[in-house]
Amino acid sequence: MLEHLKTYFGFDRFLPLQEEIISRVLSKKDAMVLMPTGGGKSLCYQLPAVLFSGVTIVVSPLIALMKDQVDGLLAHGIAAGFINSSLTASQINRVQQMTRDGAFKILYVAPERLALPGFKDFLGSVDVSLFAIDEAHCISEWGHEFRPDYRNLRTLRQDFPTVPIVALTATATEQVRRDIVNQLGLGQAQVFISSFNRPNLNYAVQPKRKSFDQLLTLLNKHKNEPVIIYRFSRNSTEELVDDLAEEGFNALPYHAGLGPEVRRETQEKFIRDKVPIIVATIAFGMGIDKPDVRMVVHYDLPKTLEGYYQETGRAGRDGLPSDCVLFFSNQDRLKQEYFIRQILDQAERENAEKKLRQVIEFAELWNCRRKYLIEYLGEGWSETYC
Repeated sequence: MLEHLKTYFGFDRFLPLQEEIISRVLSKKDAMVLMPTGGGKSLCYQLPAVLFSGVTIVVSPLIALMKDQVDGLLAHGIAAGFINSSLTASQINRVQQMTRDGAFKILYVAPERLALPGFKDFLGSVDVSLFAIDEAHCISEWGHEFRPDYRNLRTLRQDFPTVPIVALTATATEQVRRDIVNQLGLGQAQVFISSFNRPNLNYAVQPKRKSFDQLLTLLNKHKNEPVIIYRFSRNSTEELVDDLAEEGFNALPYHAGLGPEVRRETQEKFIRDKVPIIVATIAFGMGIDKPDVRMVVHYDLPKTLEGYYQETGRAGRDGLPSDCVLFFSNQDRLKQEYFIRQILDQAERENAEKKLRQVIEFAELWNCRRKYLIEYLGEGWSETYC
């Protein structure tokens, strides 16, 4: 395996748990993988895909990033393709035919495809070696990013009983983990949980008073270094970009209201160091492979601790010291509570209220926030983490 790791991916050694997970997958057994952002989840299905005889189907919600991931694999000499709504019908037909002809080792697909009878027929016509479910927490209504399209995946086990499934996520509480296993029919899956501790990340909460001045101080500390600033709404991202421009900072907005091409170009400029600062809603960041983000700022209160952890996890993926700063104010709490009150479904509303209480408890802590995060995510605390 080490030889293939070096040949295809250029690595000399595995990260913690990778070798065990890959061995499990290669033995055609189900697995569930919890590994923090930057821990190397993708390799856990990409290396087996290279070694399997058929094609690995990767289900991913990251439509905007599929092309980037496929381009990265092609650069490593690994045949890969994708099918999502950005392609025309004729392009999709061509990709499907190439898959039938054995042209791909990895095929990325959006979850809504699984609801289409024609797509299920297509899957039945190819030699599928493995299903990899990325961002698997999206299947759980208790997760922080529940997506109804992910419920289409529940039929995979019955439709393809002999094909192994690996479910991967960076953040899932014990309740969400149980729900993922139940929804995907992974009762026999071995669960692999990597440590959630990121020792190089410094977590800080600052009162949201004169927050723009505080932000300028932080940005001057990280002058010309990659920074992501998360905001609550699309309008607020645009406004902050304008304010930063007046202070001489080169920043771009990123949110779902921008066209796909604009978002792709913005992401590309950030990854290639052509713009150092991205001001974004939570639409930005999933799957971003930029190792040297030196600071992540939550300018507004996040909705959940899982979301906060995942977003801060985009900092310091190269292992170097990086800052994670959250601005906290009572006004932000009231704003979140207002939107929660608009939720009609009682169970969903109560869950959102519970999640917000946990974020506020984290923000108001006087003791170790790292300990609170680690224990919240279901990992035992070790004094060596300090």
